Amino acid sequence: MCSTLIYNAEIVNEGHSFHGYVMTEGPFIVKTGSMDSLPATGGHSLDALKGMADVSIDCKGQTLIPGAIDTHVHFRDPGLTEKGDMATESRAAVAGGVTSFIDMPNTKPVTDSMEAVEMKNKRAREVSLANYGFFIGATNSNAEELLNADYSQVAGIKLFLGSSTGNMLVDDVETLSKIFKNARSVIAVHAEDESIIRQSRENLLSEHHGTIPVERHPDLRPRQACIKATRKAIELARLTGARLHICHISTADELQIIKEAKADGVKVTAETCPQYLIFDRNDFMSLGSRIKCNPSIKDPSDRIALVREIREDGCIDTIATDHAPHLPSQKEGDALTAASGMPMVQFSLRTMLELWRSEPQLEDAGIEHIVELMCHRPAQIFGIDRRGYIRNGYYADLVLVNRNDNGTSHKISDKDTTSRCGWTPLIGRALPDRIVFTMVNGNIVYDSGGFHPGKAMPLHFGDHSNTQK
Repeated sequence: MCSTLIYNAEIVNEGHSFHGYVMTEGPFIVKTGSMDSLPATGGHSLDALKGMADVSIDCKGQTLIPGAIDTHVHFRDPGLTEKGDMATESRAAVAGGVTSFIDMPNTKPVTDSMEAVEMKNKRAREVSLANYGFFIGATNSNAEELLNADYSQVAGIKLFLGSSTGNMLVDDVETLSKIFKNARSVIAVHAEDESIIRQSRENLLSEHHGTIPVERHPDLRPRQACIKATRKAIELARLTGARLHICHISTADELQIIKEAKADGVKVTAETCPQYLIFDRNDFMSLGSRIKCNPSIKDPSDRIALVREIREDGCIDTIATDHAPHLPSQKEGDALTAASGMPMVQFSLRTMLELWRSEPQLEDAGIEHIVELMCHRPAQIFGIDRRGYIRNGYYADLVLVNRNDNGTSHKISDKDTTSRCGWTPLIGRALPDRIVFTMVNGNIVYDSGGFHPGKAMPLHFGDHSNTQK
């Protein structure tokens, strides 16, 4: 097995940063330590470690972190592959420092059975550069399938309380109750109330005489829809003891609801996405449908509240992307007709690093918390086996980042996009940090713009009980 020594790195892991080294052998991390503790000569010196390794990489003080785990992506495979597939979107993932992903079930056909999960696993084994896992989707008619699923092979149940791509809305009261009472896994919820959205649609169509401008999307899918559905999901979790994960939080109101639920002992965790931390409804005037997504981008006050909550004392547990590519032609139209969703997996880590530099609310927060939100906690919440940390015996999923502090940075353009869709909502945004390399299971699969063959693995899921900080 090939061994690699990665040394002279600023390692960020488990709340600490230190000048250190990592030794990998095959797919695993076998040794970590501080450069400062290495003797000048002898069996444990740097020269001795180099002699033990097949490959040695001098990181020159650049930042080494665990590979990010994106627990919310739509890689469009199968059935929607004109937008992207597991090959193209996993390339985008590793280009962005994401070494593992969990894909959502609203594909064609929908992933609502273990047979459908295995079809996706087979496809991922063939083409993915990143480690892979999948949710099984809830429908109004597959409760028995969910209860009998193998949750060592499936990340959890994805449940849509609001309509989205794939027509997987679950609105049957008896089905919802059965799922929450009997689920043996995390229930990840898209929380928007469909009745409120329908009424908003009617009001806006009347107001605008049959069409709805894209900048009114936050009014088409208003905050009240999120608030009502989040309250409903939390109440179901409170009554049943289910382990609830609320996806893509977009409002300040939901944060307060979740804080209160956590204080009451409800097993609930919360995810937000980079788009809700960097955009607000004013950005529709310059970016239009590029930032149309479900739930909608909300008010400036919501963005500010969400940024505040990603600090160490906040109630946001994870940052995921809701990566959802569409072709440019599919993004044309108004608030009703333009497709909802945006590609984010390639730039999520760099966007968060840039936010940490530029946001006054985060000026005293360290990069350690980004690693907590994007690497450690996703592994904790979904019980992912031996990933998300730099530890001996864990898989060697590692990312080296050049943190450019000299004031120069590249402005992102559509041409920079690896995703098949070929565009980005981050157009014109300066991101000073650069992904130098991404290692998956001990193999460097991305290196300064180039891709290399790797050996991605299926994720395995164990204890789902750690759903609170």
